[in-house]
Amino acid sequence: MAEITSAAGLRASTIYQYFSNKDDIVWAILGEVLEEMATKAKAATERARTALDKITALLEVIADTLVNSPAKVRFTAQFDAMYARHWPAERLLTLEAQINPLGFQYFAVLTREGIADGSLRPDLDPDLTLHAVFNAIVGAQRRLASLGNRVELEYGQPIDRLFRETVRIILLGLRANAPPPAIERRRRTLSGKKRRRPS
Repeated sequence: MAEITSAAGLRASTIYQYFSNKDDIVWAILGEVLEEMATKAKAATERARTALDKITALLEVIADTLVNSPAKVRFTAQFDAMYARHWPAERLLTLEAQINPLGFQYFAVLTREGIADGSLRPDLDPDLTLHAVFNAIVGAQRRLASLGNRVELEYGQPIDRLFRETVRIILLGLRANAPPPAIERRRRTLSGKKRRRPS
């Protein structure tokens, strides 16, 4: 706390009016990061027509955060490490509920919506699929942000490109079976032409 007080240029008494210890400061920063993400996610999904479009928009927000705010992503990666060792899940659930009252139930609602609108595969488990997807995506995002250019040196690809390819592959796995775009265009073209009667 002494280091934080010194860096902030404030008196200890001022900081202690708002935070009882450094853990409280970490949680306050996390709250701001989550709130900012929630605002961006809401704006991104408002224009989406299908559940798959909403999921795509959410994953784009995560990708943009990796590219434009890597320090925030590294912070959340460090938070995860501390959370795993020191803090109760109830505290995180309470914070998330303040930001989004539906919480992770939103994933189940979104999956059911996608199955109903035909944009998602019908064999997906609404109570499991998007939880698994977002854990995988967030894990990849935080790893890439934490390792930075080491990943680029290791794989010979920019972080942004690696992450967006991960997103693309996951979206392909969620999508309802549909013919590839070229086949679909050909089918529409053929169905629009008059068929000749055999002579």
